[in-house]
Amino acid sequence: MTIRSVLKMGDPRLLEVSAAVDIIDAAALEPLLTDMWDTMAAENGAGLAAPQIGVMQRVVIFGYQTNSRYADAPPIPQTVLINPVITALGEAQEDGWEGCLSVPGMRGVVPRYRDIHYRGFDQYGNEIEGEVSGFHARVVQHECDHLDGVLYPQRIRDMRQFGFLDTLSEKGVIELQPCDDDP
Repeated sequence: MTIRSVLKMGDPRLLEVSAAVDIIDAAALEPLLTDMWDTMAAENGAGLAAPQIGVMQRVVIFGYQTNSRYADAPPIPQTVLINPVITALGEAQEDGWEGCLSVPGMRGVVPRYRDIHYRGFDQYGNEIEGEVSGFHARVVQHECDHLDGVLYPQRIRDMRQFGFLDTLSEKGVIELQPCDDDP
């Protein structure tokens, strides 16, 4: 369909809480989801939330087989998650570098729950749920934060671990992946 423009940090819409999807209609959602998958692929992302393209609904997508930005991460199944609810499975958290299509060119260390359970609905209205850990859990939490108007820099605890990717790489703080140019 269409590759949409991704809203950038500073756009007040990214700080809004998104509305629940009241009626899940696959035919009505298809254009949005197609645009989201096309946009995510064009931007080389691991996930995308509807608010990032200006649609203030509780819809996220995530998943890939391979991704040059995350060369060491295992594949994540392509998933559509509508009206998600996340529950931490324990208190254990891990710090990890994150980037965002809405915060281009920057990276920061963000604490996330290591293990989570998520549930919601797919585009057909079927209830889905999963228990995931590690990078997969990080991606789900990151995308779902967008639905509550939270960008990853708001979760950074130590601003010394936040900066422009090219500078962090040049100074040896973070290793730049071959295609990690963060659009």
